[in-house]
Amino acid sequence: MSIFVEVDHIDKVFPLANGGTYVALKNIDLKIRQGEFVSLIGHSGCGKSTLLNIVAGLDKASKGGIILEGREVTGPGPDRMVVFQNYSLLPWLTVRENIALGVDEVLNKLPKGERRGIIEQHIDMVGLRHAADKRPNQLSGGMKQRVAIARALAIRPKLLLLDEPFGALDALTRGSLQEKLMAICEESQVTCLMVTHDVDEALLLSDRIVMLTNGPESRIGQILEVAIPRPRRRLEVVNHPTYYGLRNEMIYFLNQQKRVKQRKSQQLVAATAGNGLEKINLEIGFIPLTDCAPLVVAKEKGFFAQHGLEQVNLVREPTWKAIAEGITSQKLDAAQMVAGMPLSLTLGMGGKPPLPIVSALTLSRNGNAIVLSKDLYDRGVRNIADFKAAISQTRDRIHTLGMVHPSSMQNLMLRYWLASGGIDPDTDVNLIVIPPPQMVSNLKAGNIDGYCAGEPWNSRAVEEGLGFVVATDLDIWSGHFEKVLGVREEWALKYPKTHKALIKALLEACEYCDDRRNREEIVELLCQPQYIGCKPEYIRPGFIDPYNYGTAEEPEMLWQFNQFYVDKTNYPDRVEALWAIAQMARWGIIPFPKNWVEILDRVQRSDLFGEAARELGLLDIGRDSKTAVLFDGTVFNPDDPIRYLNSLKIKRDFRIEEIIIDAIPNKSAA
Repeated sequence: MSIFVEVDHIDKVFPLANGGTYVALKNIDLKIRQGEFVSLIGHSGCGKSTLLNIVAGLDKASKGGIILEGREVTGPGPDRMVVFQNYSLLPWLTVRENIALGVDEVLNKLPKGERRGIIEQHIDMVGLRHAADKRPNQLSGGMKQRVAIARALAIRPKLLLLDEPFGALDALTRGSLQEKLMAICEESQVTCLMVTHDVDEALLLSDRIVMLTNGPESRIGQILEVAIPRPRRRLEVVNHPTYYGLRNEMIYFLNQQKRVKQRKSQQLVAATAGNGLEKINLEIGFIPLTDCAPLVVAKEKGFFAQHGLEQVNLVREPTWKAIAEGITSQKLDAAQMVAGMPLSLTLGMGGKPPLPIVSALTLSRNGNAIVLSKDLYDRGVRNIADFKAAISQTRDRIHTLGMVHPSSMQNLMLRYWLASGGIDPDTDVNLIVIPPPQMVSNLKAGNIDGYCAGEPWNSRAVEEGLGFVVATDLDIWSGHFEKVLGVREEWALKYPKTHKALIKALLEACEYCDDRRNREEIVELLCQPQYIGCKPEYIRPGFIDPYNYGTAEEPEMLWQFNQFYVDKTNYPDRVEALWAIAQMARWGIIPFPKNWVEILDRVQRSDLFGEAARELGLLDIGRDSKTAVLFDGTVFNPDDPIRYLNSLKIKRDFRIEEIIIDAIPNKSAA
């Protein structure tokens, strides 16, 4: 079926009496197929009815828009009809006259006899022939709602919008009317969008159920496909093998959102005290890599100072493990982290106590490569298939490859690349953790046969003739998140204004880094001994100059190899974070959290990012992709990560666990 309705990245912001604003909906992106029945579900106040009114044209989005059959919705129209919970019938008109009101207004070009036929047809359709001449005060609640549905359908709308249409009815009447609505919609092939609080109603009626997170900044948390055949009968639906699984999924989602609401109400008290910045002297950890550029620029170009952070010390750490230890021990206020580290710390990787980490800013994307030794190149290795053949030819030893941290994208993408070629990363090769600055020396010493790391350590291996680049991350998953800003949740609650100032300073620094006119200056800054301390020729490839793979191929200009700001780089995207969680679970690094929606809400703080971006006058909207597609064509559906995990051929036996974390973490967890 073709796309019929497109909700295109909707934001809805309401002004407050005190001069502030309330962001009700944030980045709502939804496509509805023709003839599909879609339900919106979520706790009260999550913006379900607001979204329905925007689709109806009764309200306007603050950002984004609605496309219906290729045309933008700019106001109400007869192609959309709304059935409200309160019926909205005119009390002085009969059933027939209430239905006729819309028909005569919208279909006035039809002959009178044909209009009369449409009215009588719809009276019969909803079973109200015996009450056709009665006024609303003579009707039961169920009969009134049937009149409202008949009136809506009689004008032949393309889209039927239902705002809790059965919420005020008794169970028996509601059940009867639900089945009547299903029959009408299936017969007329009407596209429907319905708001409901009733999970059983949603399962009975819907093809898809869109579950919204709590407000403010409500967004789509998860979408469930209801693959129950039509036509449906209530008893058959309840007895369908997927029914209780889907129902439990919805209840679980709503319970997660209830816990999130309770936690945020506790945190709000901690976040409202104090004037000005609570803390101006910060210790921020980083690793000497090209993509530490935003931190260096923020300090050297004065962005930290401009936002009131007068004393920022950038702490060069030797390993990512040291970064994690610095955050957990509270030695560091904040840190540049590998993408999966906020998630792995929050989930308690390695059997450690969970430590909630907030990530409200993506600092960089891409910037990695897989390097193999010159010896493998001389043996004819040019791609993953060649590497697999080389492994099979040397069964007397296991090839060893380096990666920088278990939760890093370097580890996850190296493993993905190997598995895509039929190589089990845990049995066919040996993966070991090596700090990025030590990769080249280990390759030179013959301790490893290759590695996956960030720059400048790949280009240095190429420049020194020690290895070649068999793939960059642009070849594997272009645009993936790479480094993020991470702080302890406890710290973010204690210093909310300082945290926002830090996000704003680094966001402006990221924008500065992606202005290519500044790249020459940034190379000079990075080469200083307190930052990377290397030759400029190791940083320049991919950052300014064409990228040298160390092969017979000519160096290639990779414009987005080091990406800091363009293409909505900085938004804390949930899809890619969930992919990282799924990959870590795939390899037994962490259990897969059953309450993954709650975990993502807690770690990927798009609300904090949005607040900072808006104050800077920058875009605060999310990235466009609803799924993740890597180079092998495998699609990661964020609405069903368990099915994705089960579909993978090479994996470990993964566990699914509910991971409940205290609202205020125990300091001893470090």
